[in-house]
Parts: sequence; structure tokens; C-alpha cells
Amino acid sequence: MWGIELMRSSEIPLKRQIYLAVRDQIINGKLKAGEALPSTRVLANVLHVSRNTVNEAIEMLLVEGFVVSRQGAPTRIAEGLSLDDPPVEEPPKRVEPPLSFLVDFRTGQPELRQFPRYLWQQISQKTLSEMPPDLLGYTGPQGLPRLRMEIVSWLYRSKGLSIDPQDVFITAGATHALHVIADLLYEDGMEIMVEDPCNIEMLQTFINKGYIVRPISVDEHGIQPDKLNGKPSSPVYITPSHQFPLGGILPADRRAALIRFARENQSYIIEDDYDSEFRYYGDPVSPLYAMDSERVIYIGTFSKVLFPALRIGYAILPPKLQQRWRFLRTYTDVQNPPFEQAALAEFLHTRKFDRHIRKMRKLYGERREVLLSSLEACFGEAWHPWGDAAGLHLAVEFPGIHFDESFREKSRLNRIRITPVEYHSIQKGMHVNKLLLGYGHLSPDEIRENMALLLTYLKEQGHYE
Repeated sequence: MWGIELMRSSEIPLKRQIYLAVRDQIINGKLKAGEALPSTRVLANVLHVSRNTVNEAIEMLLVEGFVVSRQGAPTRIAEGLSLDDPPVEEPPKRVEPPLSFLVDFRTGQPELRQFPRYLWQQISQKTLSEMPPDLLGYTGPQGLPRLRMEIVSWLYRSKGLSIDPQDVFITAGATHALHVIADLLYEDGMEIMVEDPCNIEMLQTFINKGYIVRPISVDEHGIQPDKLNGKPSSPVYITPSHQFPLGGILPADRRAALIRFARENQSYIIEDDYDSEFRYYGDPVSPLYAMDSERVIYIGTFSKVLFPALRIGYAILPPKLQQRWRFLRTYTDVQNPPFEQAALAEFLHTRKFDRHIRKMRKLYGERREVLLSSLEACFGEAWHPWGDAAGLHLAVEFPGIHFDESFREKSRLNRIRITPVEYHSIQKGMHVNKLLLGYGHLSPDEIRENMALLLTYLKEQGHYE
């Protein structure tokens, strides 16, 4: 009856199958307004189900207003429910499966195979069992107090920073922090001054918010403060401890010049300290934030040092911005989930985090040396490294070779994942002879194999003889 076909092996209850069948026929106009439904007894007999099952289906239709019922009268289809057929849309394009790369020098990828999963699982179970019930509710936009205290302790012992936990705000990673900061500082017509080249994906955050981008060129030492020329109050986005992508460390005189510029123009400096834990000669570089906590917004993340899926970062904010930050978080996503925060706080508190950092710093340092020796073995002296011995990638200059966006796309089609510095450049043409070689996620043997395959590919494409 009425084209209702029941699937008795389905996980959907029979009553809901009846409801759905009648509802869909009402919507598509097959059952007209005012048409009477058969009695529940008749419908139950025809469909070979109990009368209670039919009653429950009809009750669902009544509650949602698809049918109307009056005492002593049959149940009828309600008025105004028929919808026109939806417009025919083109079928969505088929999503191509991810490529399997023969050569993979991607940047920003840590070694996930070395993460202590069993230890993390133990800590997660312990912190979840000890978590008081109130932490399962809304805990506020700033983050768990214990995690903020542990971050403060870590920054003090690793970088000598002395910070009040009240100035720390937990985020879902560095990108999320930038989204909130972009909203926090934005005014109509606002410019943002950024290093050029810079992380082009991070830059998109500000572009999407409506900022006008003003590029400031970078040399081997980082941003050049004498070229800052934005409007008053325009923020400056920088990576002073390990410039992305060229790798320079911003020297003290330029740091002082940046602070003076921010003070004179009543602007803020957004400091992205994305991987300074991994410096292989000497201690981590002191953040710019240490020079002026009123004009610098500091962003840190655990994605590069632990694993990207953790989605925990933090921002350290000047007091003037904190109330606005709380408002923005409260009326967007409210807070980070407490479970990973609690586990990370325990990981920091027990110093197992410190141990992991020391282990990975040694491992990455060894891999960097393998990368350098592989470059020498494959390319002789026809290359030049840029930047400090830090991070998870190396910028390499190949004099006389041209790498542009078409090179990157063609390489991907040939299952070679490698990024030219030109991809991250706003003003094109200044770094066309440089490639970025990410090595953090590659074992020594994988580095050597990838480098040999890259050399073969460059020769095949006529980029190298």
C-alpha cells in the first residue's frame, strides 16, 4: 500500500520506516493535502505489522505536523507540505585519493613513529580517571589552569621566560591562535606587515579576515625593520627565532628596532615561535616577547614537538587584549576539550616532555647531518644552505637553477613532494633558486634514498646536469 516496502533486516525500526515512507510521499506530492490515511487496522494488515507499530508511526507524523487528526474523522495529510522537485545539480567531482610520493621532503612534519604512544596512553587514562566532574562541563575560554601553569614552568626552564599563568591562553594550535588574533586586532582597512617570504598558509588567515598584506623583505638574518612602512597600529607578523622558510635568527639590533617601531606606532608584534625547541648548536633562542610583553603577542604550539593531531597551542597576551580574547572564544568555540589538556599538563609536570624533546633534538640533529652529507654526495659543491641549524627543514640554494610554482606542480604529478621557496614568496622572483627540504619525518636511509631520487628527477627534467 502506497508503495511502502519494509526492510525487515534493516537496523531502522519498522515504525520509522513507515513514518519515513509516508513523510517522503507527502513532501514529493504523491500524497496530496487533505487526502485521508487508511485506518491503522487496514494499514497494519496490509504491511503485516502490529497495529501498535502503525500507531507509533502515525504518532510521529502527527507530532511533526505532517498529518492532522480530529476526533471521529480520519487522519488526513496536512496542507502546504508538498515541495517542488529540487534543481538538478551536477554530481560532485570525484575526490582523488592522496598521492603516494616517491620523494617526500614536506616541511613541518615531525617524526611520528618515535612518539611514546604507550606512555601517552597511560597518562591519558590516569588523568581521565582523576579528572573532577566539574572539568567535564564548560571550563572557560582560557584553558585548564594546570596546563597554563605547566606551560609557564616549561618556558621558564627552557627559555628563561618569566610569565604569569593568567597571561596564557590555550588554543587549538598555532593556526587557531592566529585566527583569534586576526579577529582581535582587526579594524576596517587594517594592514598587516609580514615577512617575505613567509608561511603562505598562515598568511591566508589574515587575508581571509580582510587584512591588506604589506610584505617586508627578508635576508639571511630575518625581517629588515628599516623597511617597515605600514600604517600606524598595523600589526607585524614574524618568526624571529627561526624564520620560516629561510631559517635565519633575528639579531638583537633588529629586535630592538622592531620593539621601538611597535611602541612608536601603537602596534603589536605577532611572534610565531613554531619550532625553536629544535636548535642543534647551543640553547634555544630567547623569544622576542622577553623584550616587551606589552607589545608582543607570543604564539607557541605542541604540534611540531609532539604530534599535529594533538591540536594544542597557546598564546601569551598583553593584558589589554585579554578581555576581548575571552569574549571571542566564548562566542565562537568556547574552549578546548579538557582531556588532552590534562594529559599534556601531566606530560609536562613529570618532565617526560623534557625527555622527549631532548631525544627528538638529538634525532633531528643527526638527520640534519645526514641531509647535509647527502646533498654533498649528490650535488657536490653546487648548493648552499640557508639559516641556522634548527627546525625540521633546510632551505637550500642551487645557483643557476630555477624553481617556480610550475616546478612544484609538475613535481607532484611525478610523485615528488618538494616545495620551492618561491611558493612562500609574496613578491615573486627573489628566491627562485631555493628549495625547502623537510627531513624531520625521514629516517637516515629515507633521506639518502629521497635525495638520490631527487637528483635523478632534476636531471631528467633538465634542471641539473
